Parts: sequence; structure tokens; C-alpha cells
Amino acid sequence: FVTKVEFADSTLNSTSKSTSTAKTSQIANKLETAANYSYGNSGNQIQMLNGHLLHQQNYTGEGKIIAVLDAGFPGVNTAQPFENLINNNKILGGYDYTNRSNNFYAGDDHGTKVLSTMGGYKENALIGTAPNASYYLFITEIGAVENPVEESLWVEAAEKADALGVDIITSSLGYFGDRTEPRYDHIYSDMNGTTNFVSRGAEIAFSKGILVLASAGNEGTRPENHIGSPADAVSVLAIGSVNTAKTRTSSSSIGPSYDGRIKPDVMAQGVSAVVANANGTIGTASGTSFSCPIMAGMAASLWQAFPSKTNKEIRQMILASADSYSNPDNSFVLGFAN
Repeated sequence: FVTKVEFADSTLNSTSKSTSTAKTSQIANKLETAANYSYGNSGNQIQMLNGHLLHQQNYTGEGKIIAVLDAGFPGVNTAQPFENLINNNKILGGYDYTNRSNNFYAGDDHGTKVLSTMGGYKENALIGTAPNASYYLFITEIGAVENPVEESLWVEAAEKADALGVDIITSSLGYFGDRTEPRYDHIYSDMNGTTNFVSRGAEIAFSKGILVLASAGNEGTRPENHIGSPADAVSVLAIGSVNTAKTRTSSSSIGPSYDGRIKPDVMAQGVSAVVANANGTIGTASGTSFSCPIMAGMAASLWQAFPSKTNKEIRQMILASADSYSNPDNSFVLGFAN
């Protein structure tokens, strides 16, 4: 069943081209139906996407399953903002692919913060965009190094997500340049949706019915400022970052993909996003790492409202909701705002 083997060091592949350095890897009880939720400071990141209108109709992600691919999830099983998930068995499982371990409540708390933007629930402080969705937590990112094996682990986790019946994959990870060993770097011409291993895996996941979202990246102020992979994949929703006033964050990576497609696809708040850390402390964090899951949670709540829709239809609904849908550009597309 193996058609070919590709080396991460592309100079070893007979049809490969040389590479050069480019950019950094990116890295209570069931909620009551009510007219308004006590969002606290997290209100803006939901309301700018009109997510509160979904929540007011009790569309909070119930029945949808989200796989989070990240660097670690310490504290999720103990911190107060995640009690709603734990007490209601909304954490369905997970795995640490980097250590081949069943202990996924470990690693870097980047994933913990990411999860909190969707599944967190602490009144008057932090309400996630999909607080009643169910979650699988997969560690695919190795914190100490940037190695192409991480792309393979990402695809392995995506395969498992498909086997488990996951509806949505959200990934606040991105791959481009500045690898620990430069010969493994990608270059801009690789960002065509078909070259990079992780992007091809993401596209297969979408073909299986999974809605896939990925951070656009935080390289907007660098010389190589384009989106990374898997955000370059054709069907992946690449999520950029705006501030509280809906203005594009300068650090948010831009498009187009190398083959000329509009990227990012939509935007969400990525400046001073309200998050919870491993200790349960509510604070803020910035980057497309957080705009992506904010949008992923909204997608789950939307999909709950339209359960007969396919992933392709939900993706198109999100795109069509964007402020600039009729006249998009490659640096700012605000999605889900109408």
C-alpha cells in the first residue's frame, strides 16, 4: 500500500529542488439557556463574530467533536475553567504522539490555553466559543526542536481523529522554515497546498468529512511573511488575527498561497485573547494560535445549529459570512461577522 517514500531532507529525493531558510514554525454543569452569558472580558472575541447569537439559542457546540492538535494540555484535568468539560465527560480522550504516552495532560501549556478559548467556562471571566462541545487532545508538537517528524505526527493524529468520528480539527501549529536543521526547511514555493506532507494530510482529513482549521502564522512583520502549512492547503480554513477593533494584527501572516489563492480565509481576535493557563489563571495571550481555536469553537456551534450540513457547506457558510467576502485580499478577511 506504500506508493513511495519521501525524505524530509528534500535533497535526497530524486525529483526534489533545493531549499533555503524561510520562517519560524508556529508554533460546572451544562450551561443554562439564557438571553445573555456572563462572558466577562472574553465577550469581545465572541461577539465580534456574532457568536453570542448562537449561544443565546443554546448552540454551544453540543454534539460536535473537536480534535485539538498542539504541544500539551497540562492542568486541563485539574484547573477550574475546565471543570465543565471534565464533570460532563466532554474530554473524550487523547494521546501524546511525541512520547508515545497515554498521558496527554502534560507538555507545554500552549494547548491548554488554546483549548480554553473553546471549552473554558468561568462566569464573568472566560466563556469559550464551544463550551459544550466534546474534545480529543493530541500532542504532536515537540517543544525543544523543530523537526519534520512533527508533520508526520500531525497526520497520524489526524488519521486517529478520523477513526474516532471527529467533526473538526483545530491546529495552532504551522510549518515553514527555521528548522533545527535547515535542510528540512520549507520555502514559499512549497506553500501551494500540495507539496508539504502536513498539508496533504490535512486535505485528506477534509475529504473524509472533517472541517480543518489552522493558524495562519505570526510572521507578518518578518521578511518572509507568508502563511505556513497546513494553512496553505486548499480546503483548510487559515485563520488570521485581528485586534479588538477588527484591525489586522501586523504580525498575522499574509497570503496568497504560492499558487495565488486568497489566504488567510477568515480572521478572529488574536490580540489579547482571553485564555486560561494550566493553573486556571485567567489572562490574555496573542497570536493566530488563539484566533484559530476561537473560530473553531464558533464553527462547532454553527454546525450544531445546522446539523445536516456537510463540512464543505459549513466551510462555505463561514467564508460567505466574511465582511470582505465579495472583495477579499491577502492580508485581511474578517469572517463570521454577519
